Amino acid sequence: MKKTKIEQIRNIGIMAHIDAGKTTVTERVLYYTGRSHKIGEVHDGEATMDWMTDEQERGITITSAVTTCQWKNKQIQIIDTPGHVDFTIEVERSLRVLDGAIGVFCAVGGVQPQSETVWRQADKYNVPRIAFINKLDRIGADFNGAVTAIQEKLGANPVIIQLPVGAEESFQGVIDLIGMQMIAWNDDSLGAEFETGPIPEAMVDDAEAARDAMIEALSDVDEEIMEAYLAEETVTNDQIKAALRKGTIDLSIVPVLCGTALRNKGIQPLLDAICDYLPSPVDIPSAHGINPTTGETVTFEQKVKEPLSALVFKVSMIEGRKLSFARIYSGKLIAGSEVYNPLLKKKEKLSRILQMHANRKERVTEAGPGSIVGIVGLKDTSTGDTLCNADNQVILERIDTYEPVISIAVEPKTHADQDKLDTVLAKFTTEDPTLKVRTDEDTGQTILSGMGELHLEIIISRMQREFNTDVNVGKPQVVYRESITNESSATATFDREMAGQNHYGQVSLTLKPLSLGEGNRFVSTLTEEELQPQFSAAIEKGVMDALDSGTLLGYPVVDVEATVTGVDTREGHATELAFSVSASMAMREALSNGAPFLLEPVMAVEVFVPDDFMGEVIGDLNSRGGKIEAINPNAGIQEINAAVALSRMFGYSTALRSATQGRGNFTMKFSHFDRAVDK
Repeated sequence: MKKTKIEQIRNIGIMAHIDAGKTTVTERVLYYTGRSHKIGEVHDGEATMDWMTDEQERGITITSAVTTCQWKNKQIQIIDTPGHVDFTIEVERSLRVLDGAIGVFCAVGGVQPQSETVWRQADKYNVPRIAFINKLDRIGADFNGAVTAIQEKLGANPVIIQLPVGAEESFQGVIDLIGMQMIAWNDDSLGAEFETGPIPEAMVDDAEAARDAMIEALSDVDEEIMEAYLAEETVTNDQIKAALRKGTIDLSIVPVLCGTALRNKGIQPLLDAICDYLPSPVDIPSAHGINPTTGETVTFEQKVKEPLSALVFKVSMIEGRKLSFARIYSGKLIAGSEVYNPLLKKKEKLSRILQMHANRKERVTEAGPGSIVGIVGLKDTSTGDTLCNADNQVILERIDTYEPVISIAVEPKTHADQDKLDTVLAKFTTEDPTLKVRTDEDTGQTILSGMGELHLEIIISRMQREFNTDVNVGKPQVVYRESITNESSATATFDREMAGQNHYGQVSLTLKPLSLGEGNRFVSTLTEEELQPQFSAAIEKGVMDALDSGTLLGYPVVDVEATVTGVDTREGHATELAFSVSASMAMREALSNGAPFLLEPVMAVEVFVPDDFMGEVIGDLNSRGGKIEAINPNAGIQEINAAVALSRMFGYSTALRSATQGRGNFTMKFSHFDRAVDK
């Protein structure tokens, strides 16, 4: 395989709200770049990037897929990310390793809830972006409205570089404001062929005004254009492109393009924009990490001759085998060689290195900086781990994860399923950091916790499809937390002979509630003379262990401060075990005496509903104890923002479809914990 210079690489993600057209855009990119020879449609279950059976049946992206294609001597490595909030971790870990992104927005819906979520994630990782306004052929399409929403809701600085010609059924093509020409696509060639021509006479004034606005916006980010603009001199196309690239990479602007991917219009100029305006790996700051031995910050330049640094950002269990995805920042990976995992402090062997195209793979012997590859052979390395050289160690910034908010109980249907269940769940938790598994001590049930009903539904489906493991599933249960109402104090003593040794320790402590969201704190009022450091550490461990399981229903305790006020020791009998256990016993008593209560997860719910059904939908949310926070008109559809307890939202999708004749839809994401009502 021909090696690509790092300057010619573009690592990009395609991100958006569910059903905005991310995967459809990706399918056209693959077709027009020659990577695939047929356009796969999401609605037909044939999208190349949605290769999992569940993705094809549901018409949604569940797992981020990686592919590579070529356009005008540039190698574009694409990650198509999910749009559903239950799979936000897939977006998070993809953006962590990408150099640029395409934000796809529906021309009708504008900036939708998950659009905003993924945009904020890209903000966190300082990822340069291009916006693509999609679905301009749909009824209610509003290009200017979508651009305004990007500016107002996302706080971005959109710079329009294309105008649509026509809208809805009369959408014909786009006006390129740099070349000042119209681009129209040939429907007979599935959009592969297009023609450039003069701007329609009726739009000349609008195009000239839009070009002036584009140049004015660019004058704020480029001094050369500023001088030409103020002097009323001609600004060349090369100057405009250079300013667009500079402003995009330094995050000061977002170029805006438009089209309709489903009708095969607008993709080739988008590919040009990816190559022209989004950064190569050398255009962004080099990755830096921490030397685990010295604690010093380490930075390796993105060159082959530098020491190896690569981040494993995703692990997949494909056909039961572990496949790790890694972004190489410096040095190179060589098939058959050994690498070092500084977090695990162990060496791992790279059996094979793969260039990915969704679930199809192409073996390569080595890969250098800027590459995103699949790796076979990493036994213990997991998401967020760094690969480096043992003699040049570095730990790159890890990937944030999320706490689950919903649980189900699963039990195997047969003895054969019992034998497989633990192995299957271990594979899923390796693949998905947001999936948690535990065993209920009282019932012995296996409890799965995840990000939402759909998340857990997909896991159960994959158990059957991929691993032939059948389980009975209990009703979804909310993951609660516990806290206390009142300040309370307790004293506990542990005095016992074990294995011929006397263990004695007495701990007095005070427990007081904190404000919601403050977390837990441990405080000691005793001096080192009164309490030796090793015993203080043992007490803290006992306190924190006790907070893992509250006295009300056994949920984790949050937002409390435990203060050690006194201890009693006996010469020769005081042990760390005794103090740890007595602290845990005192905590249990203080929790029981502090008027404990439950905290439940509250969800931020956004419902999109036609005007005719507003009353019924609001009435239903009120009946669920929801708090209506805002109602915003949005292109003929009302957007209702509400806060509703998760326990009241089970089955809501069915209720909403019934109330709106199938025309309403909603999204929800975790907002905060609040005191549970009637629990």
